[in-house]
Amino acid sequence: MSAIVIAGLDFAWPDGSFVFGGLDTVLGAGRTGLVGVNGSGKSTLLRLIAGELTPAAGTISVTGRLGYLPQNLVLDARRRVDEVLGIVDVRAAIAAIEAGDTDERHFAVVGDRWDVEERTRATLDQLGLGHVSVTRHVGELSGGEVVLLGLAAQILREPDVLLLDEPTNNLDQRARGLVYETVRSWKGVLVIVSHDRELLRLVDRIGDLREGEIAYYGGNIDDYEAALAAEQEAAERALRAAESDVRRQKRELIEAQTKLARRRRYGQKMFDQKREPKVRMRKRAEDAEIAAGKYRNLHIDRLDQAMDRLKAAEDGVRQDDEIRVDLPATAVPQEREVLRLSEVELRNGALADLDVRGPERIALVGDNGAGKTTLLRTVLGDLPPVAGEVTLHVPARWLPQRLDVLDDELSAVDNVARAAPSASNNTIRARLARFLLRGTRADQLAGTLSGGERFRATLATLLLAEPAPQLLLLDEPTNNLDLASVRQLGQSLAAYSGALVVASHDLPFLRTIGVTRWLRLDGRLTEIDPCESSRPRL
Repeated sequence: MSAIVIAGLDFAWPDGSFVFGGLDTVLGAGRTGLVGVNGSGKSTLLRLIAGELTPAAGTISVTGRLGYLPQNLVLDARRRVDEVLGIVDVRAAIAAIEAGDTDERHFAVVGDRWDVEERTRATLDQLGLGHVSVTRHVGELSGGEVVLLGLAAQILREPDVLLLDEPTNNLDQRARGLVYETVRSWKGVLVIVSHDRELLRLVDRIGDLREGEIAYYGGNIDDYEAALAAEQEAAERALRAAESDVRRQKRELIEAQTKLARRRRYGQKMFDQKREPKVRMRKRAEDAEIAAGKYRNLHIDRLDQAMDRLKAAEDGVRQDDEIRVDLPATAVPQEREVLRLSEVELRNGALADLDVRGPERIALVGDNGAGKTTLLRTVLGDLPPVAGEVTLHVPARWLPQRLDVLDDELSAVDNVARAAPSASNNTIRARLARFLLRGTRADQLAGTLSGGERFRATLATLLLAEPAPQLLLLDEPTNNLDLASVRQLGQSLAAYSGALVVASHDLPFLRTIGVTRWLRLDGRLTEIDPCESSRPRL
């Protein structure tokens, strides 16, 4: 049986940042979804397994052939497709043999791969790349096609163990569906790092990576969240019981100390009145002091034990705080015109007519390369339209895919101050606290923040900007966010009272933010009806 066995794994980055200390785990047959907050070490663990990183201590043993698709796949644009697929030598050897060259080296290269052409075409067809010639260059492919090509290369290697790191990022819905089918039919060991709920619904178990340890939950993401909710409910009950026990033990300790003080005063009074011989009274006082010490220590021990139970109960309750947003200045009255696109032609040739009114929430969907980002940048004025007119009636801000809104050399406080120059330092700090950036974290340089912190700082900078944005344009906002950050983004958008245009392939996320209109960009911007089926044909 193929498996990944990890024993005593230690790993830290050169700056001393701890990731793993003595990790022991086994990843066996079936599909495992690996989740955890940004910065918890999910991608790092896959890189360690793949051999891209070297552990400081411990062992990683992989039984069987290993395949690995990294999160940000970068391929040389000059390489040919057959090079990426790893079939150049086999194809050349077969061609030489067919031309009459019987050199044994050619047969050694081919081995049992005489059907390489058929297998390659079948794999490319399976991933929607049937139209791609193996002699084309990578630079001729779209970003989504490059990801699918990378997956095809791994499948052709016939690995027993496959590691996928955010395989659906930046893929349109059609391409995502092809990845889903590949995952659904996988028979070996498969480990997936992803925040894609649809993908995580296909796994057999969830591995929750937290503070350098992995806890496993049977079932898919829905089963995991149900189990986690029940687990947290029990942990919170235990916390409340532990808090009550600590209060009771503190009361009993105070009562014991009061009782001992009363006895001490009574004994001193008896000694002063000399009602008994001094030797007997001194012996009685010594016995009383010993008994009092034991009595006091008993209650102190009970309090210490109660405090230990409280600490254990607190550790069992996750502190995944929620973002709190209250931004009345972003509100847009019903029916007020927010944005109008009149016979606009985008740079890629797509056409768009659009009228946005009031606090509408618009989902913008379409295939990779359809021009969704181009449309958003045209609305903002970053790209002039080829033809037509764009009229923006309210202040607008946008969240780009790369979250590069922040100046990495400034703190979160200074980034917000730059966007909201009239706000006082105290006001900015109070507002950042609502985005879970408090104290020293708010003063850290943006370039040193974790992924989740950087996301929240970016969101705060956008939403707290002056003038208050009454239109938000979001471009694939859930890419590279962990599940907690996706939930926090949903909370923020639920509290936002302005208009929204969200370009995304993440259908579960779009369904959670109260979308009022679904628009598809496919040569022309058209409105679609998501109620035609249980799952929109996007």
